[in-house]
Amino acid sequence: MKRRDFIQLSGLGFGAMMLPNIPIVGNTVSQEALLDGGIDVAVKKRLADAALNAAKAKGATYTDVRIGRYLNQFVVTREDKVQNIVNTESYGVGVRVIANGCWGFAAVVDAKSEADTAKAAEEAVAIAKANSKLLKEPVQLAPQKGYGEVSWKAPITKNAFEVPIKEKVDLLLSVNDAALKNGANYVNSVLFMVNEQKYFASSDGSYIDQDIHRIWPIASVTAIDPKTGKFETRQALSAPVGMGYEYLQANPSDKVTGITTRYNKGYDMLEDVTAAAKQAKEKLTAKSVEAGKYDLILDPSHLWLTIHESVGHPLELDRVLGYEANFAGTSFATLDKWQSKNFNYGSKQVNLFADKTQVGSLGAVGWDDEGVQTKRWDLVKDGTLVNYQAIRDQAHIIGEKESHGCCYADSWSSVQFQRMANVSLAPGKTPLSVEELIKDVKKGVYIIGDGSFSIDQQRYNFQFGGQLFYEIKDGKIEGMLKDVAYQSNTQEFWNSCVQICDERDYRLGGSFFDGKGQPSQSSAVSHGSSTARFNGVNVINTARKI
Repeated sequence: MKRRDFIQLSGLGFGAMMLPNIPIVGNTVSQEALLDGGIDVAVKKRLADAALNAAKAKGATYTDVRIGRYLNQFVVTREDKVQNIVNTESYGVGVRVIANGCWGFAAVVDAKSEADTAKAAEEAVAIAKANSKLLKEPVQLAPQKGYGEVSWKAPITKNAFEVPIKEKVDLLLSVNDAALKNGANYVNSVLFMVNEQKYFASSDGSYIDQDIHRIWPIASVTAIDPKTGKFETRQALSAPVGMGYEYLQANPSDKVTGITTRYNKGYDMLEDVTAAAKQAKEKLTAKSVEAGKYDLILDPSHLWLTIHESVGHPLELDRVLGYEANFAGTSFATLDKWQSKNFNYGSKQVNLFADKTQVGSLGAVGWDDEGVQTKRWDLVKDGTLVNYQAIRDQAHIIGEKESHGCCYADSWSSVQFQRMANVSLAPGKTPLSVEELIKDVKKGVYIIGDGSFSIDQQRYNFQFGGQLFYEIKDGKIEGMLKDVAYQSNTQEFWNSCVQICDERDYRLGGSFFDGKGQPSQSSAVSHGSSTARFNGVNVINTARKI
């Protein structure tokens, strides 16, 4: 199970106490403390310069310094009670160097002086030199220009950490109350908020100050049949985003089919949970699906996860090369397939791209964690595999002259490494609404929301569920189904894609806690798409037979 599933499905009652890979230094602190204690940029530059100079004096040929302050807040409620409010703060400095052709890394917590950062740099060089005794070939970095002193800030309009706790609690309790009034027996709701204050300096000549914000409102609604004791749940259809508290205050939703509501620029939590309570009750009496071949209409709230697992992970270059296998295995999309220049990943309608610049996405930053300016690039073009996701010490392997800018570390104390960029399915170029997409479907299933899934260690054979399922007959939605999952393999699935709605329907989904590496790190990544149609996909019935 992924971290996202564990937190969302299993840990809502105690999720904030079980969150993985959130560095906590000392005691937890108050919300007021989280808003104080920022370090002046001039001070950060002095601390960084001390490390850069010390590393160079000890023989480093390259050095980068990351000064990070990480703030996290989690508000957890159930029915009419607040279960937990947690604030954490972590501050420290990580120094990465190349010496004798080899990487070395060291970090120091709560660095206050230039002596602290200089000592960390000297330790990193000593580690690199020790590691170099086992080196088979030296690190080869893609060229990278220095940017001088620059900055980037997430374009938020309301800092979630400045919103009073009472306002957040009142929102969640009102959400719970709405669910209970509309037929839910149980409801949990949570707000996750993150602020990464990151300063990067390198021997290339960059001094980069960035302020990154993320927020994720979630809820889980349960309805019980009192006669049978059976129950059904419906998880929130919210997307975690790289936005501020304004995400919860905007209400730009518009109806798509009368079944669900789409959220492109903001999220109405009350509206969603009210619908969730009614839909959870409806699921109790929904018809169990008959297994067979169906045309699938996949909503972006569902399709993001399929993109994540069958495209995002297998096109990470370290997995392709076999350097990485933690949490998600390696990849079927090996270099020989890319080198052939004609490997068929999907149909001609399928264009998949990586983009670290997309406004409001979880992965949006100005520069990555090794000082590379972020960008957009193609992964699959007109169905053909054309590229991977690569960082500075990987770029030469695939003939790239520069990094793609997708390096990330989840803490100052973690070594940065290649992480998934925002990977998305491009909208269709021809005007097409969801209603128009559905009207030609003779036998189909409309799937909304993400659910359980399974995929093999080569990211090829898979099975996906969802939150809501609706039967489509002769172009019309007939009613709700349950016990639905579809099975396919990556190539077969993406080749079955025949139509994609246009950009008016484009929406983001994403993973707030995506695991990778050993020791494990978490990152946040978005995946966008418009509603898409996949023909002739194998659907199974997941009902447990006794």
